[in-house]
Amino acid sequence: MVEHPLSNGGKAVMTLESVQTLIDALVAGGYQVIGPTVRDGAIVYDRIAGVPDLPAGWRDRQEAGRYRLERRDDAALFGFAVGPHSWKRFLHPPVETLWQADIGDEGLSITAAADPPSKFAFIGVRSCEIRAIAIQDRVFCEGLYPDPSYEMRRRNAFIVAVNCAQAGGNCFCVSMQTGPKVDSGFDLALTELLSGNVHEFLVEVGSAAGAEILRQIPCRPATDAHRAAADRVVAQTATQMGRTLETDGIKQLLQGNPNHPRWDDVAGRCLTCGNCTMVCPTCFCTTVEDHSDLAGQSAERVRKWDSCFTMDFSYIHGGSVRKTNRSRYRQWMTHKLASWIDQFGTSGCVGCGRCITWCPVGIDITEEVAAIRATDAAPKGDEYGGA
Repeated sequence: MVEHPLSNGGKAVMTLESVQTLIDALVAGGYQVIGPTVRDGAIVYDRIAGVPDLPAGWRDRQEAGRYRLERRDDAALFGFAVGPHSWKRFLHPPVETLWQADIGDEGLSITAAADPPSKFAFIGVRSCEIRAIAIQDRVFCEGLYPDPSYEMRRRNAFIVAVNCAQAGGNCFCVSMQTGPKVDSGFDLALTELLSGNVHEFLVEVGSAAGAEILRQIPCRPATDAHRAAADRVVAQTATQMGRTLETDGIKQLLQGNPNHPRWDDVAGRCLTCGNCTMVCPTCFCTTVEDHSDLAGQSAERVRKWDSCFTMDFSYIHGGSVRKTNRSRYRQWMTHKLASWIDQFGTSGCVGCGRCITWCPVGIDITEEVAAIRATDAAPKGDEYGGA
């Protein structure tokens, strides 16, 4: 154990065995531990019980429209980028019952949705994903109408972040200034250090809750050599970005080119399947459905993820506002990179590259922006298109 309890910003070193102790401590604290694991040919986020469930020795290869796993030449636990899942599926579930109504002997009764079943502890959250969670916090926790179920899940979440040691072929977090190093929004942050037969983790405390958990974990004070090694890991990852996105003036670029011919080009390839919105860690659009039983005795209102790529999403007064592939793709990309800034003061993209990887036809958002920029007729602005 460390000799003195660490406060925020304090750093220590853990062994591989201590990672299991960390998971055990979280379980003992009442958390449902969620982390990366290999399933169905991908690295997904699911409930884990220990280190054997983590994807030790696996890496992912990502290109536009392509994803595959392959073995590494070491036993790194977090030697991959990101898969098809994001943490929003736990904080903002794909399907959620809002309330239920029943007719009984005493008349109609309405039951509110049950509270979330448990607290979540997320293991292996990347910097871009922490930024995505922060964006969803703005959407669901701020303003006049916060979402109570999201707020409860978020308030009870414990985040163990991981500084990236391996960028993906479609990553561009450096362009979006969202990674690869985590700088806030975590309880504990790990940097995986591998050198020969030595497998250690530099751990940084990010909250009082993190410090309390770390008191239960065998660790020792970090040395200058450990800190330097961790810095080298992140610096190396920053040079591995598979994509870049020029953000200078991007808001005005997209909002100033609604009739650019590139929208027709991408519409000829886009299937409007909505894959990009489903895998995106920040997209938050939903629809609401009312269901009833055949006997007419009970009904429920259910909220489900939806996508601006569906015809029904913009169906108003007898017709869809966005009837073409062109208009729907333009809406998604312009909202994500431009009008999101008007709404929430930040870009809606964190550079994780999931939309590129999981697009069936390999449409690349960075490529589309570059194509519009190459023949831009809109006035120039600042980084987020101001002025």
